[in-house]
Amino acid sequence: MIPKECKRLAEVDFPIAVVSKHSAREKSIRHGHPSTLHLWWARRPLAACRAMLLALLLPDPVDRLCPNDFKEKARKLLPPLIGKIGSKDEDLRKALLKFIGDFANWDMASDPVFLEVGRGLVKAAHPDETPLVVDPFAGGGSIPLEALRLGCETFASDLNPVACLILKVMLEDIPRHGPELAEELRRVGGEIKKKAEKELAEFYPKDPDGATPIAYLWARTVKCESPNCGAEIPLVRSFWLCKKANRRRALRFKIVRSRDRSPQIEFEIFEPKIEKEVLGGTVIRAKATCICCGNVLPPERVRVQLSEQHGGADVFFDTKGNRLGGSRMLAVVTVNSDIQGRKYRLPTDLDYKAVWKAQKWLKAILMEWEHGGGKKGLSPVPDEPLPPIGTLGFRVQRYGVIQWCNFFSSRQSVALLKFASLVGNTNIITRPLSLALGKLTDLSNVICPWEPIAECPRNVLSNGRIKPSWDFAEGVTTSTSSGSFAVCVDNLASGILSISGVINKGNIEAAAAQRSPLPDESANVWFTDPPYYNAIPYAALSDMFFVWFKRCLKGDISLRDPYDITNPLTPKALEAVQDEAREIEGRKRDKSFFEDAMASAFTDGRRVLKEDGIGLVVFAHKTTEGWEALLTGLIRGGWTITASWPIATEMASRLRARESAALTTSVHLVCRPRQENARVGDWSEVLRELPNRVGNWMERLQGEGIRGADLVFACIGPALEIFSRYRKVETADGQEVKLATYLEKVWEVVGRSALEQVLGTADLPAASRDAAQAGARARNGMAGVLEEDARLTALFLWTLQATNGKDSSSGKPDEESGEESDDEGDEEAVPKGKTKGFSLVYDVVRRFAQPLGIELPKWENRIIETKKGVVRLMAVSERAKQLFGEDGAKVAADWIDEDPTRPVQLRLFPELEQKSAPKILGQKRGRIKLDLPAESASKVGATTLDRVHAAMLLQSGGQANALRMLIKAEQDRGSDFLRLANALSALYPKGSEEKRLLDAMLLAVLR
Repeated sequence: MIPKECKRLAEVDFPIAVVSKHSAREKSIRHGHPSTLHLWWARRPLAACRAMLLALLLPDPVDRLCPNDFKEKARKLLPPLIGKIGSKDEDLRKALLKFIGDFANWDMASDPVFLEVGRGLVKAAHPDETPLVVDPFAGGGSIPLEALRLGCETFASDLNPVACLILKVMLEDIPRHGPELAEELRRVGGEIKKKAEKELAEFYPKDPDGATPIAYLWARTVKCESPNCGAEIPLVRSFWLCKKANRRRALRFKIVRSRDRSPQIEFEIFEPKIEKEVLGGTVIRAKATCICCGNVLPPERVRVQLSEQHGGADVFFDTKGNRLGGSRMLAVVTVNSDIQGRKYRLPTDLDYKAVWKAQKWLKAILMEWEHGGGKKGLSPVPDEPLPPIGTLGFRVQRYGVIQWCNFFSSRQSVALLKFASLVGNTNIITRPLSLALGKLTDLSNVICPWEPIAECPRNVLSNGRIKPSWDFAEGVTTSTSSGSFAVCVDNLASGILSISGVINKGNIEAAAAQRSPLPDESANVWFTDPPYYNAIPYAALSDMFFVWFKRCLKGDISLRDPYDITNPLTPKALEAVQDEAREIEGRKRDKSFFEDAMASAFTDGRRVLKEDGIGLVVFAHKTTEGWEALLTGLIRGGWTITASWPIATEMASRLRARESAALTTSVHLVCRPRQENARVGDWSEVLRELPNRVGNWMERLQGEGIRGADLVFACIGPALEIFSRYRKVETADGQEVKLATYLEKVWEVVGRSALEQVLGTADLPAASRDAAQAGARARNGMAGVLEEDARLTALFLWTLQATNGKDSSSGKPDEESGEESDDEGDEEAVPKGKTKGFSLVYDVVRRFAQPLGIELPKWENRIIETKKGVVRLMAVSERAKQLFGEDGAKVAADWIDEDPTRPVQLRLFPELEQKSAPKILGQKRGRIKLDLPAESASKVGATTLDRVHAAMLLQSGGQANALRMLIKAEQDRGSDFLRLANALSALYPKGSEEKRLLDAMLLAVLR
């Protein structure tokens, strides 16, 4: 038994870099991994969970209370993998940390030797009983799965029935049946595929030439409302069909006009040679442009027309099966056994007839249900309501999508009904096989986009939100291509086989984290990854799966709300997610609601944890509000943080990483229950300890490759170690210090430390109580003080640095989701195309700026631009007009050359009176003012950053003589110019135009 005073490895050291490497790599594994069993959002990498669990379960050999029996057994277990271990306890600690890092490798997860050593170490640390690991927000099951892998007992609970279904398959069915389950699934899945193919054949007819359709590409349509037009507008994002390097296909159109009807659009498929041959789409930001007349239909009219069509995904037919309107088929994707690759053809009447037949079949099923008194039972198609307008992650209700059946076309509903029925009759493997139906649901709906590079439909739910869609891809569910049931079964079987070596079953129960059914002091480890504030609406999104699982697993009592049997959808009343569009018992689900839910969950976690137990909470939210909400709940719940480890767990290419400083790391906060008799902390003592703690931690993390926003948020953990050890913290006059106040100090310390590193100066403006200390540091540092805009720019670029070493504002598509941009179907989104400059969430910029004396409004439209909660650091090229006026850098250079005897500062950078408008340069006719708004122009004169930017623009314009004179003048002026230029060169992302100009300009200095 580990003495409760003995520290665990997780509280003293951890192989951050190694585990991060394995965790990041694991995110790219698409097949043969447990994550492919079924989609669940924000799933933790198994590498990080396995490594952290070992570090939580094993004692630190260097601790004087570490049991000798453990050290002896560890020395016997490790050599086959680690080699010879030195005689010192420090040597054993290093060996254990190396093993933890090596075992994090996915390739070693099922290795018999690693499994034997890992389980042996856990047994040696807990000889009297098998440790129980509890996860109350179990979700996708990464934490409990790794607990079972290490030989622990596990209790996994989640409020959501879909999560519980995934957990039961992963932690009960797979350990019970072993690898044979995958074989049986493939066998039964194959039989179901054959039956479905036969019964659905009339809805997916083969081509007369023997080719087999595998996907149908559709576009919703609206009518042009111009009085002289009235044409049908196909809503298309892109006319590309295939964009492979060696094979390109696209649609082009022609307009057919006649006197007796509105203009008609006809399509043809062609092979474009260059990008420009393919025209842009007809819809952007919900504005539809008529191809025939150029009239633009505003978003409100698009919404009205699509609402009349209940979202617009279905086709309207006359009684003979002729298309009248609604969704329009653009192309059909086919394969032929005799021809390699996918082929594209235009739709025919036969294709539309198949859809018409599916509609008639569905209507007959619904009429039979209604006439049989079905109104009292479950409808064949999901008629459950969508969440209210404004719900987090949902933007479709305004387009007439108000029931879950609106997410599926008639043919998709027919196919899903058939597969649900066939899967529901498979008895012993119904539950695991139902996950294939869930995967099919994510690929067979009217939101799925067509991916022209991979040439397949893309699933829609992985991004954690559902947006309106204009065009969509309908996969053939009975085929063997992407979007089919067969592929879903194959991926499911591969995921099952990846969970080999796990033989113990877990305990799963549907329960809210605030109301755990476990008894007091029953858990050895309380390890969880809670919901992130307002990041993902888990319950609302999972309803898309839930409505079909109910129709497949009829009678399964686990598919219900455990707290409200009248609720037809997943539980939401106790869901710990901020979503202000919803109210629970008259209370808005705002920040305080989330804090209360988290505090309740953490309080309950403290209750179930043993006296000598340990906890861990994972968090990766990128906003300070999210952190404050979580940490407030954690501290209110009676926990103290004893360690904090950032692990790179996120893909840098994912959607929310684009053009922002979204985190690539998840911070793992190691916690202990705070003692009931914990003392009151002294505010002045806490503030004295904070700079050293943060400074040392920043140095350690930078050595591990942690950068930018990841580093900022990773510093919150160790800072909280100081604050959370006390029952509360008070000032000298007895006032309690709130967490928000303390976090402001944390941001100030991190910002100062960052600036001291990147600018090489310590003489920064300080808050009142720190002024004397700052002044003392200044006397030992550089003589000059760089202006606010230089400090703001440096902090901005420092925060944008990515842990993976890549520019976090790359603007590349999210490879995992296949999504092209954030404007699809959203009239409030940013238009397509990469924005100049670099962006950060406003709250992050504000948190840095305020304590460092930076007034953001002063620099608005000069070096930054703020819109919709995002601050953009303007590109240097955008400042040319500000610095050089309308005529540009060449006129400025000519003016400099005109009189080489006159000091360049007087010509470019005159000393300004306090309230005069900033003047950068002049022409023969006189000075040119900075092009600034009136409220900004009177506040700021020319700065060192202005001079650096002016030099960069001279470099860009090839004005070598003027540039040399400017650099010489700035060298005579002092060291600030070159100090800032060198610092910015190190901060700008590699490959950026700014870095190229700076480096070239600095070479001119050397010459």
